Amino acid sequence: MTHKMTIATGAVLISSMLAIAATKPNFSGAWVMDRARSFGQPPNVQQSMTVTQAEDQVTVETKLTQPDSERIVKDTYVLDGKEYDFTPPLPLNAPPNTPPAKGKRTANWLPNATGILVTEVITTETPKGPVTTQVVRKWTLTGEGELTITNFVDTATVSYESKRIFLKK
Repeated sequence: MTHKMTIATGAVLISSMLAIAATKPNFSGAWVMDRARSFGQPPNVQQSMTVTQAEDQVTVETKLTQPDSERIVKDTYVLDGKEYDFTPPLPLNAPPNTPPAKGKRTANWLPNATGILVTEVITTETPKGPVTTQVVRKWTLTGEGELTITNFVDTATVSYESKRIFLKK
């Protein structure tokens, strides 16, 4: 009898641990970038975000503020690992009449649901022909009320990393 109870207790404990480990983080909320701890961003840009998450879909509204302008960028990540077409926003310094870039995106949960990974391949038409950029974004909740987004950007001529740390408002 004691042996059966030990096995049953162990099974319940393992099931509970698996349920806790599989709990996906929720990124919902209002976030403001901590400039002092972030890097790889233009020095005069401030960022804030409003994130809404429903199951495997994350919707983001990012507000980019510079001394002479403000811009809002809306985006949605579907976390199912499938590839989707999307229209990337133009860079802040893009000249007028710049044709829109074309992009393909996949997004999914990191192993053990510790965060999300978004991979984008963006093709931009230039006077010298098409330029392809790959961007990988890793979102993780790294502390109480803290979101870290690490970006890895690769082009034919340059690769760099940036990190934005956001605090929950």
